[in-house]
Amino acid sequence: MAKPNKKGPSKTVDIFCSACKAPLYKYRKGGKGALVKCFIERITQDHTLTPCICPNCERPFARPATIRGAPAYKMIGGKVTFK
Repeated sequence: MAKPNKKGPSKTVDIFCSACKAPLYKYRKGGKGALVKCFIERITQDHTLTPCICPNCERPFARPATIRGAPAYKMIGGKVTFK
């Protein structure tokens, strides 16, 4: 299967914890759909101290995964919001 485009889209979104509204990532997202996964190579700013754990409320919001041969974070439904 093909790997995701490394450069990716130019549009960035801010990802927040849905419980405490703490900023988690700035991410280059493509498309208009829901945020299901984050490819690690497309994260431009990382505000987390531990991967997949909110730095403020310390709740897990994602799980590490390999998607299409690239490392990614698979988001847990309802744990994150983005603008």
